[in-house]
Amino acid sequence: MTASTASGRKKISADVVVIGAGSGGLSVASGAAQLGLDVVLFERGEMGGDCLNYGCVPSKALLNVAHAMQTIRTASDLSIEVGTPRVNWEGVKAHIQSVIAEIAPVDSQERFEGMGVNVVRETARFINEKTIASESVEVEARRIVIATGSKAVVPPVDGLKDRPYWTNENIFDIPELPEHLLILGGGPIGMEMAQAFHRLGSKVTVIEQNAPLGRSAPKHAAEVIQCLRDEGITILDGHKVTAVGGVEKALTLTLETENGETQISGTDLLVAVGRQPVMEALDLEKGGVEFDKKGIKTRDNLRSVSNSRVWAVGDIAGRGQFTHLAGWHASIFVQAALMKLPTKAVTEQLPAVTYVDPEIGQVGLSEAEARDRHGDDIEVVSFGFDENDRAIAEARTTGSLRLFTKSGKILGASMMGEGAGDIMQIVSVAMANKLSLRDLTKHISPYPTRAEVVKRAASSYYSPKLFSPMVRKLVGILQLIP
Repeated sequence: MTASTASGRKKISADVVVIGAGSGGLSVASGAAQLGLDVVLFERGEMGGDCLNYGCVPSKALLNVAHAMQTIRTASDLSIEVGTPRVNWEGVKAHIQSVIAEIAPVDSQERFEGMGVNVVRETARFINEKTIASESVEVEARRIVIATGSKAVVPPVDGLKDRPYWTNENIFDIPELPEHLLILGGGPIGMEMAQAFHRLGSKVTVIEQNAPLGRSAPKHAAEVIQCLRDEGITILDGHKVTAVGGVEKALTLTLETENGETQISGTDLLVAVGRQPVMEALDLEKGGVEFDKKGIKTRDNLRSVSNSRVWAVGDIAGRGQFTHLAGWHASIFVQAALMKLPTKAVTEQLPAVTYVDPEIGQVGLSEAEARDRHGDDIEVVSFGFDENDRAIAEARTTGSLRLFTKSGKILGASMMGEGAGDIMQIVSVAMANKLSLRDLTKHISPYPTRAEVVKRAASSYYSPKLFSPMVRKLVGILQLIP
């Protein structure tokens, strides 16, 4: 039986309430509904969240177009004669929207309603520790999952809010291809967009206060940055933006460096300095939900430390900002909350990839983290694409795989090169199943493939031991046996 509140809202109950229809929220709603539970899903924006509409999907569609442009430009390196490519920006934007539209039905309201989920397209907030309300609905729930994701940080730079700027949420709708795109921030988003717009024909300058791609392995990050600079992208590291001036299409940034102050001008500005959790409309205090600037404070299984009804998944959980991590968090919730399994949201094996060309990725501990924990017992084994026959045949030999190990145990890896994100999954699977370097030598890798670098790197760890003087002597003795 349905009742109404004094405010006129419809009052209902549910097993699970989910706030946010991004990767994490949709996965939770789907899993709970398929297990036969009553689910209410709130989403005030677009179904599919940031990844589908403003992040992973449109950015990779744009990067693919840019890659095609670069392939044409460099075709002469393979003795192919072509003309100078020109981009139709309106056509590119239409292509991006068509990609989003093709994927959107998987995340659509209709699909989830077909599963039995009650989808409410309104802003949701706590009114007490067990009740969520929107404009038209008030839901008392046994479990509440917060999956509101994150949004672009806009730094408190003098003059910035009074000038036109773009973020990942609207850059794909920019009316014209920028003549000179200034990018504030040299992280994954900034560097991916830098390469994409440069290859499409824009002049691009990236301004980074610290080290570009600072969360990636230093050796591989440096190689990628050099590749981007060689393409013609200007990357100003160690430069802090202190003020934004000028007018639309004639912006000026004031930069502070160790050598003093300088200025740079451009037509457009993309702000990509990081992301912050979306919490402002939730009224978390009324729900008794503790939080900090990173997001909801949770236990190892993603359950709120202060309200046992509440769980957090994805960016809002403060444990990383990746679509694949949000999906993983959803599985943790289903196991821990619904199936009562002793599951933890372990992130030490979390893979991360930046989709510049060449790609750069890592999984597990970095080399520095491994040495901090295990000291001089750490060994680094590597294999470069310059020794990989497929890479040589394709004239794409930049990059390598570096594995960090202690006595054959895989602690982490860093990889840079074409297809790094796909190849890295072999190491990720091995780590998730607690396989050793020896296990990575046992499979048969088809020839010629780039993924051979995984087996070759692992094998290089054992080669000195296998062909040591002692083993050679033993083999010589064994040859005396008829």
